[in-house]
Amino acid sequence: MPSWTFDELKHWDDKICDLAESLNLDWFPIIYEVCDYYEMIGHMSYHGMPSHYNHWSYGKSFERTHQLYNAGMEGLPYELIINSNPSIAYLMRENPLYLQILIMAHCVGHSDFFKNNKTFEKTRPDTCVSRMRNAKKRIQEYIENPNIGLKKVEKFLDALHSIRFQTERNRLKRLSRKEIKEKHIRRVNSSEDLIEKESFDFSRKVLEPDYDLLSFLLEYGSHFSSWEQDLISIVKEESSYFIPQIQTKIMNEGWASFWHFRILNTLDLPQEFHLPFLKSHNQVVRPHISQINPYHLGFYLFNKLEKEKGLEECFFAREVYNDVSAIRNYLDIDDFRELNLFTYSSKKDYISIDDVSDESGWLKIREDLIRNIGTNSMPRIFVSDISNNGELIVQHEHDGRDLDLEYAEEVVNQINYLWPKGVKFFTIIEEEPFEI
Repeated sequence: MPSWTFDELKHWDDKICDLAESLNLDWFPIIYEVCDYYEMIGHMSYHGMPSHYNHWSYGKSFERTHQLYNAGMEGLPYELIINSNPSIAYLMRENPLYLQILIMAHCVGHSDFFKNNKTFEKTRPDTCVSRMRNAKKRIQEYIENPNIGLKKVEKFLDALHSIRFQTERNRLKRLSRKEIKEKHIRRVNSSEDLIEKESFDFSRKVLEPDYDLLSFLLEYGSHFSSWEQDLISIVKEESSYFIPQIQTKIMNEGWASFWHFRILNTLDLPQEFHLPFLKSHNQVVRPHISQINPYHLGFYLFNKLEKEKGLEECFFAREVYNDVSAIRNYLDIDDFRELNLFTYSSKKDYISIDDVSDESGWLKIREDLIRNIGTNSMPRIFVSDISNNGELIVQHEHDGRDLDLEYAEEVVNQINYLWPKGVKFFTIIEEEPFEI
């Protein structure tokens, strides 16, 4: 039995909301669902969605989390909240009351960020739950269709999942081939450069590098059946929903931590809650050895902004920035020194410190940090053309980091499954051109 009652949760939720409103936070209504250990792992595996299509990878995620937790190698999250209107948040039944209060204040911060940050403006939170419920229903119908069945659906989803984040990573509208062609016709016709007028090859099937592989498949994949096109659309839509969360992990967690700390320090908490609250807070925002803790960095960033530029700047940053742009705009050499950030590389028998946060090194550290957060941590590949015999020409945008060939080969196999006419994949390995 929990050590709290639902009336107590309601009491503290009301107090948190009243205080948050007085502090000018603007969030979606939040529905809290109380769950047990196994339910929480299940929600984690399905990204918090109350309705989600089945796939073996989610079961694998459930088992992995369960085993790591039992081995003491991983803890369960204090909370889980999704970007929907109303927001849906999950509370562990086993959490003590002081922790539930902290979590509810934290969730208000998250929901405010979802509602107001520009990175999320295309995620359609009003309909995301119904859209995912509908997607689950359609996929189940394909599975139950004797002409399609589980094996075909699962294999096709496997292939799509291998490139699910090779899609739009910014707010720019993707242009169709027709729109791109019209754009270049206008540019060429207005140019006075005769060489440029004659050099642009309009006969090419792909006129510009296309980084949105899922949209490319929908536009160019005439061989797909209607159910396959539908699966591509489902995975693309879901990826577009989650990408903003990946791109704002530091800012989002920092904003939520900034406000739960402020709210709980303002609330008239019972005396016995003060110490456990501070302990839980410090556990969340402490720095991690050898890796970036997004809670720590985000909490540091918003505290810095409030101290140097005021609370108004904090609200402005919450509205317009993602992780990359915030780091570029707000963190300087003094911050990198205070955060004790450095880069290192693993050698055969030892670890080498490559750069420290001095006058010459901090910019390199900043760029390395930016390369390894959000979607920047994922390789970028693009379609460069379709050959005369129908082969798909795919290239890796090499940024100094070589691909893991074992994984790359499997991804190429999956793309080949989606594009049966063949795939040529080009990258750089050890500074030399390489074809997979």
